[in-house]
Amino acid sequence: MSEQEAILLNQPTQSTHAPHAVDIPDISQRQLAWNDLVEGVTQWRLWLLLAYQDIKLRYRRSILGPFWITISMAMTVYSMGFLYGHLFHMPIQEYFPYLVAGMLTWSLISTTLNDLVDTYSAAEIMLKQIKLPYSLYIHRIVAKNVIIFLHNLLVILPIPFIFHDAVKINWYTLLFVPGLMIIYLNAICYGIILAMIGARYRDIPQVIKSLINIIFFVTPIMWKLEVLPPSKQIIVLLNPFYSFIELIRAPLTGYAPTSFNFIMISIVTLIGMIGCYAMFSARRSRIIYWL
Repeated sequence: MSEQEAILLNQPTQSTHAPHAVDIPDISQRQLAWNDLVEGVTQWRLWLLLAYQDIKLRYRRSILGPFWITISMAMTVYSMGFLYGHLFHMPIQEYFPYLVAGMLTWSLISTTLNDLVDTYSAAEIMLKQIKLPYSLYIHRIVAKNVIIFLHNLLVILPIPFIFHDAVKINWYTLLFVPGLMIIYLNAICYGIILAMIGARYRDIPQVIKSLINIIFFVTPIMWKLEVLPPSKQIIVLLNPFYSFIELIRAPLTGYAPTSFNFIMISIVTLIGMIGCYAMFSARRSRIIYWL
């Protein structure tokens, strides 16, 4: 045996399949995460039924059922409209529709975020007993809040007739439908992230709920962007919650969201989709161990 052959025989053999053996877990987790997301969408009948049952159980033995939410919302926004309109010295015919549409949209966004952060923690028993896609529980929460929002739209129906000079029903009004779909998509993406973080760190839900209360006051919901000096308005424009609220509020009051709103929403949506898939692929298998 030559010296070169002896050296080659003494060297450790490198298998060409070794790199693939290392990559298989990553690839399988990504595939499982993608399958979970797809199955969550295809099982829409199940999460719609669960969302409906959540609302029904909340108001069982009630004559009006979920319409109590609509009545409560109407009393709140109508009283706030007249009160803050006089406090801010703004014309009621302009301020009232602005506030009502903004409060309806904010109620959808804030309630959805508050519920999403506790999704997996609240569904711990069901997650451990029934094999269902993790994303299905997110759809369940978002669908429930969208149904409630559609009920609450009854609050704004009298507004075009009362303030017909300020609010007009036109083709822009139909834009609230794709706007609602965009909010739904973002709620799913960021909901998965929030639900996973909330399941891993139990203090995070309280932090999120506190931040939402702060965001309410720094976002133009009760006040208009024009009350700020031009140099300060850019700070509010960079607030993504403002753009998402305008996505629904503008069409409901007869206007189209600005191009800046669409740019901001596109950026936030893209970040949410990438972040959701990356985090869900990497940590999906650990969710059950966090509960």
